[in-house]
Amino acid sequence: MPPRPPETIPVLTVSAVTFALKEVVEATFPHLWVCGEISNLMRAGSGHIYFTLKDEAAQLKAVMWRTAAQRMRFDLRDGMEVIVAGGIQVYEARGQHQIVVEQLQPKGIGPLELAFRQLQQKLAEEGLFEVERKRPLPRFPKRIALITSPSGAAVRDMIQVITRRWPKARIILVPVAVQGDQAAGQIAAALRKVHTIPDVDVVICGRGGGSLEDLWAFNEEVVARAIHACKIPVVSAVGHEVDVTIADLVADRRALTPSEAAELVVPLESDVRLELDQVRQRLVNSLRQQTQRARLRLDSVASRRCFSRPLERIQEQSHRLDDLESRLKRGMKQVVESSKQKLQAFASSLNALSPLAVLDRGYSLTKRISDGELIRDASTISVGDQISTLLAQGSIISEVRAIETDD
Repeated sequence: MPPRPPETIPVLTVSAVTFALKEVVEATFPHLWVCGEISNLMRAGSGHIYFTLKDEAAQLKAVMWRTAAQRMRFDLRDGMEVIVAGGIQVYEARGQHQIVVEQLQPKGIGPLELAFRQLQQKLAEEGLFEVERKRPLPRFPKRIALITSPSGAAVRDMIQVITRRWPKARIILVPVAVQGDQAAGQIAAALRKVHTIPDVDVVICGRGGGSLEDLWAFNEEVVARAIHACKIPVVSAVGHEVDVTIADLVADRRALTPSEAAELVVPLESDVRLELDQVRQRLVNSLRQQTQRARLRLDSVASRRCFSRPLERIQEQSHRLDDLESRLKRGMKQVVESSKQKLQAFASSLNALSPLAVLDRGYSLTKRISDGELIRDASTISVGDQISTLLAQGSIISEVRAIETDD
């Protein structure tokens, strides 16, 4: 190569080359569809999304501006196979080309279906679908709140079914949009405030059938969390039997149609009347049987001997009492006689041992007056001592003049 370009060949700046490439590339690829795997996903604080599309052989930078990103129904993740639509743009400051994504959809599945699956998995992991947290519906609701469109066929069907089944029902309509960009926010707001309406103790939230796009408000996370946080039991009635929404999974009860929801929240008056009649008849039969059993028991008791001859028992007991009294008297008399005999025997024995009996035979007892001691030996007294001699009849006081100790 020559050390310098010939003067006939123009020398271009980097900017000029990059600009030329930008015009060619952007004019050649103003709009195209590209399939690839997402990697290096990054969400900027501005709301823009940056990522790389790649396949086995190459990579392509991609950017989705905030306005397009806000329209996304599902979350982007690394490794997701997607198909994007947009134009190729050359970023002059870096000399790089990238695709500006205007539309994006998952490969092999619709975007709404993917969004539904992602939210379903997320809320299931948080426990919002658990059967244990679902509340029973009141048997006889005081007031029923209908959160739905005031102009749809669903509201007319629900009111007709409720008033036909339970004419005493009180219904309040909470009007909301059930389709469109504002629907989810209005439904969620109504669910957050419905408990402030007096006497409302059950809520029906739903709409009639439609396409997946028409029903999408009931697949929004804000509605699901509002149902979960509602202080009043919620019945979800969205679409037809084949339509299953996130709201159906979170609600305390799912109705296949709005009409079925109306049947769930109120009983059929004729059934209630029949049930009351059956209860009344069971009570009458039960009372009649209890009365019959009581009468049989009363008759059985009344036929007992104690009631047919009430004085017989008293007379028997009176006779027994007389007999016991007689036996007691005889027993007491025998005891007294026996005690007298024993006492006389004891008295005779004591009398035989008494020194007084000896005195009756001519003997006497002499005591020293000073100390009352019985004198048995003459050597124990002195001349001049005063003594008392006890005879069978009376006693003698004397003074010792002399003492003889001979036998």
